[in-house]
Amino acid sequence: MIQETRHSIAEILSRQPMFRGLSEDELQLIAAGCREFRVRKNEVLFQKGDEAHGLHVLVMGQVKLAIPSAHGVEKVVHMCGPGNTFGEAVLFLDRPYPVTAQSTVDSIVLLIAKRTLLDAMDASPALSRKMLASLSVRLHELLDDMETCTLRTSAQRVVCFLTQSIPSLDENRCDIHLAASKQTIASQLNLAPETLSRVFGHLADAGLIKVKGRTITILDCQKLRTFTA
Repeated sequence: MIQETRHSIAEILSRQPMFRGLSEDELQLIAAGCREFRVRKNEVLFQKGDEAHGLHVLVMGQVKLAIPSAHGVEKVVHMCGPGNTFGEAVLFLDRPYPVTAQSTVDSIVLLIAKRTLLDAMDASPALSRKMLASLSVRLHELLDDMETCTLRTSAQRVVCFLTQSIPSLDENRCDIHLAASKQTIASQLNLAPETLSRVFGHLADAGLIKVKGRTITILDCQKLRTFTA
């Protein structure tokens, strides 16, 4: 990772959802224990089993959190976008990272030292509540992922993924640009890449979508929502 020092870290923190509303003194306290990095595409930020040093905040780009296997196959747990944080839970457990974090595009990441973050939480009830909310959201995401992987068919998983990506309930036709590769999305949905392609083909044959590269055009949002395989 190349350390990036051109920007005011306190100013960057103030624009992140986790730290909005904190006072200037609180932001400066956190910034004092924070480093900013520019990471290249496909660069690994940390490996599963590495010691946890702090909280990561994604300022720009995209980071993939995944569980690798001995056979070279990975299970994508989460795709982080700008404003997302990762590594919260292990800060309170004194355990190593349970996942590997890898950038999928050139990205900017903040690393807030563990002691700095804990001191800031002691001083700010608002920050503690936001941290608790972040962990709660992550728990619900994991439960949703468990439900997707165990209780839904392949087609139901893909339809659910697409309908959740529709920008508005009022939309009847829209374009969705996949933020990650189809292989990564297949891993998120616990599908083989060829299974994802087969379901896309089935939905296209049904007149519900068109696929062109990473752009999925949903031709009828309402019919897609009520589609049953």
